[in-house]
Amino acid sequence: MTAVTVRLPDADATRAYGRALAGVLRAGDLVVLTGDLGAGKTTLTQGIGAGLRVRGQVASPTFIIAREHPPVAREDGSTGPTLVHVDAYRLGSLEEVDALDLDASLDEAVTVVEWGEGWVESLAQDRLEVTLQRPRGGALSDDLDDAAAGERVVTVRAVGARWVDVALPDADPVAG
Repeated sequence: MTAVTVRLPDADATRAYGRALAGVLRAGDLVVLTGDLGAGKTTLTQGIGAGLRVRGQVASPTFIIAREHPPVAREDGSTGPTLVHVDAYRLGSLEEVDALDLDASLDEAVTVVEWGEGWVESLAQDRLEVTLQRPRGGALSDDLDDAAAGERVVTVRAVGARWVDVALPDADPVAG
């Protein structure tokens, strides 16, 4: 098991780290995000979506539960995987998780599940477990400038054989 912890000064750095993380993701990968409200789970997923080059605005799927973002064609005509973005916050049972039928698209997509800890680990033996914390300024705010500010501490833990030889991004994604 490999783990990397990075400190990210703000939302822009969190998105940049998500883009860097997307560089090691491929179809079939499961990413489980854990963190308090306002910790940056959706912000990190926005970066992953940008790094995967997917269509549509990556926003919190809280009331929709799951959103699928198909890939955009690259200049050479190739495409990456679809991003399936799930918010398990409102789910109350394993039956509700099963009803999402996430395993049907798991092989063809990168699946990112916010609030997924304890709910989706059975979907894949190989996964990334990402914990986001905001030691200060972590409370939700109506002030967008305040919501974007504030350090996040992100710990990425690789679980399973898929990740044995994969170097997780650990450098400051904003710096050179």
